[in-house]
Amino acid sequence: MVFPVMYNLIILVCRACFPDLQHGYLVAWLVLDYTSDLLYLLDMVVRFHTGFLEQGILVVDKGRISSRYVRTWSFFLDLASLMPTDVVYVQLGPHTPTLRLNRFLRAPRLFEAFDRTETRTAYPNAFRIAKLMLYIFVVIHWNSCLYFALSRYLGFGRDAWVYPDPTQPGFERLRRQYLYSFYFSTLILTTVGDTPPPAREEEYLFMVGDFLLAVMGFATIMGSMSSVIYNMNTADAAFYPDHALVKKYMKLQHVNRKLERQVIDWYQHLQINKKMTNEVAILQHLPERLRAEVAVSVHLSTLSQVQIFQNCEASLLEELVLKLQPQTYSPGEYVCRKGDIGREMYIIREGQLAVVADDGITQYAVLGAGLYFGEISIINIKGNMSGNRRTANIKSLGYSDLFCLSKEDLREVLSEYPQAQTIMEEKGREILLKMNKLDMNAEAAEIALQEATESRLQGLDQQLDDLQTKFARLLAELESSALKIAYRIERLEWQTREWPMPEDLAEADDEATAGDQKNFTLYWSSSGI
Repeated sequence: MVFPVMYNLIILVCRACFPDLQHGYLVAWLVLDYTSDLLYLLDMVVRFHTGFLEQGILVVDKGRISSRYVRTWSFFLDLASLMPTDVVYVQLGPHTPTLRLNRFLRAPRLFEAFDRTETRTAYPNAFRIAKLMLYIFVVIHWNSCLYFALSRYLGFGRDAWVYPDPTQPGFERLRRQYLYSFYFSTLILTTVGDTPPPAREEEYLFMVGDFLLAVMGFATIMGSMSSVIYNMNTADAAFYPDHALVKKYMKLQHVNRKLERQVIDWYQHLQINKKMTNEVAILQHLPERLRAEVAVSVHLSTLSQVQIFQNCEASLLEELVLKLQPQTYSPGEYVCRKGDIGREMYIIREGQLAVVADDGITQYAVLGAGLYFGEISIINIKGNMSGNRRTANIKSLGYSDLFCLSKEDLREVLSEYPQAQTIMEEKGREILLKMNKLDMNAEAAEIALQEATESRLQGLDQQLDDLQTKFARLLAELESSALKIAYRIERLEWQTREWPMPEDLAEADDEATAGDQKNFTLYWSSSGI
């Protein structure tokens, strides 16, 4: 839809404002007009067969697609853009292209195409700049057409502002008319000035409208360019580490010039050769499964070259791929030294490394792309005579790109794959046997010690189970005793309810006392005292 919509937006308005252009190429315009109409019609047919998402599921049923499409505003705009307004040619003649202005209603499809292209292209910032330049061209083009139409309405050559009289030599040609109008519009919309002052009300209104449009266009251009530059800087910051902070730090700390030059060269190597050291941060917003698939497609072939990882489960390799950390080493930089504690293994992705003597000059071997080293140090193999210490000095001859896999990451992944861990230990044991660095006696002693430890752990587990059983019995007895005590207390409460209450006893005592006093009074009365 880009071609037909752009054709109508650019050519149609030009034909309406420049009569010579319309009259000189009528047959070509008719062919292009009806070709674009045919594409408009085919676009509607395609939209009747374009599925849509409903609750995340793609709907491909043609009936539902059609019923949904005809209920949208897009359908009415598409239908209005195909109304056969050309039939009015019968009365007004074929030289009235303004009858086809309803074709502009299909412009949303152009914006949709731009949005899809911007999402899919590998150079989105360049596409945004190209799209912005296209919009600027269309605006100036439309403005130049309107300027020429206004000049024709006011009269060519009536004043210095309008287009000169075409009867003058050189101004009668169509190319000169368009280029002069385009140049005049460019001067106005860019606010450069150097244009003749307007003399009529229509000219003043046109200039005011253009100035307002120029202000809005300038703000839009500045905002768009700022957004593009910001996105480019953000992308660079996401892909490559910020060297400005490191340079400032080295300057403040008075780092020697040689080391500072080495650091700057390392940063330049990353930028020039597009090397990335923070792939995890770049892919962090992807879903975990999709992030794993991207990492597998990029790095699985490299990881599968490592001998101890061959024949492992695919899911294990996918987990390990997400743990790989890319690293870049400068010329002459040591990756590891003899005697260092080995906490990671390395896979050479690109470059060359040398196994050198302690003097750093004598070379024993050269390692190239696809090779690896340090894999034994990240697996705890019983009887390993070298332990977890490095046995050689590895130095980068040039700029070398390596993948680093740490012991902690490998242990975290293998905790969920015990069978794979056993297989990897067996392969590591075979490698140590070939290198004569596996102490069988030490391995047997360590196995015996492990078995004794496991036996003691089993004994402790049995004792713990016995203690838990005894504790459960005591707890059951305690609960039984508590129930019995509660039952006895309840029985005593029922028995005590039959006893007289203290209040009743007090009333009985009061009545007895009152009776005794009454008898005493009667006794003394009868005695005559």
